Amino acid sequence: MKSYLTKYRCIECGKEFDPNELHYLCDECGRDYLPGMPLKGVLEAVFNYEEIGRKWKQNPDPLLFSAVNPKFYPPLPVGNTPFFRVNVPGLKSGGTASSSYTKWWIKFDGLNPSGSYKDRASQLVVADALQKGIKEIVTASTGNAACSLACLGASAGLKVVIFAPQNAPPAKLIQIQVHNAELHKIDGSYDDAFKAALEYTKTHNCMCRNTGYHPLTIDGKKSAGIEIYVQNGYKVPDWIVIPVGDGVILTGIYKAFLDLKKAGITEKMPHLLCVQAESSDAITSYWETGIYHDAENPITIADSIKVKTPALAHWSVKALKETDGKCIRVSDKEIQEAQLELAKETGVFGEPSSSATLAGLKKVVNHSWLKDAKDIVLLITGHGLKDPGAVKL
Repeated sequence: MKSYLTKYRCIECGKEFDPNELHYLCDECGRDYLPGMPLKGVLEAVFNYEEIGRKWKQNPDPLLFSAVNPKFYPPLPVGNTPFFRVNVPGLKSGGTASSSYTKWWIKFDGLNPSGSYKDRASQLVVADALQKGIKEIVTASTGNAACSLACLGASAGLKVVIFAPQNAPPAKLIQIQVHNAELHKIDGSYDDAFKAALEYTKTHNCMCRNTGYHPLTIDGKKSAGIEIYVQNGYKVPDWIVIPVGDGVILTGIYKAFLDLKKAGITEKMPHLLCVQAESSDAITSYWETGIYHDAENPITIADSIKVKTPALAHWSVKALKETDGKCIRVSDKEIQEAQLELAKETGVFGEPSSSATLAGLKKVVNHSWLKDAKDIVLLITGHGLKDPGAVKL
């Protein structure tokens, strides 16, 4: 199956770029970007939506929305993760007593090859490297993106270089190394690792997978949204609850349903509920006030959403506005309680960042936001075995 990708386009100025060439940020809008600020001049993948819509009517295959020809995918299969209905005691329907029954669903991406949602982005970036004949990929990560790239890069025979904070969960650092990736531990934050990866890219003949920086990291994370639509009986759920750090999963899910809409497959967009850790709330504050500022001191057990400067802060707030979405903060205590409840009541062992979705839903379940909701999806993005030390029994 070929790809129907036609171009990359800057989300700010609209300038277009050839996807057959290696591009990161817009060379106009991204000119003033410096590490330590939200990305400027982010590129979105644009498709031949009319042709996709026509093909979908013949055979509704999610791969029609792939930005890379699937023949270049690495050997390890990614995606098609479980989507199933759950009942969680203590959660009540978001409506009144007379409202219709609400269905709760889980999309469990902890069952991807490396145990993380990040495999979706890594799959496309590795495929893009293979398609372009590039033999080395570098990335910055708090753990999951690095594990993912190391895993899928190994399956494709590529060299993988990782920059990760030295205080990343030990289990994730082991996973990076077991796949033979070159690991550089950074004495600093994720943002420091992001900067180090960009510096490395300048002096090496490689591809950079930094989240949001490479446009296919966004489009890779889109694939879960397309799957949710198909697995939900070709219906758009009312709400999708998403753990948010840098905002790339949020924008990826948004783009999934926007692409479906552009292809004429659906008219509806889901509402997106952004859940952030209390100390890592830059996107939530931006959504509330309209003014961006970094998270002052992001310290949380949910390392996968621990970000001072979210790469896609601007696009995330746009996605929230266009889906009439909302934001909620949760404490570490609420995350830990939700992690145990999720495991005990549904059988799903999610890592802390993933468990934040249940913590967030529990805080707003009786809010008027959810009054008319019929289908609510919890996005569980990583397996609890990624960071077993965070569990509080």
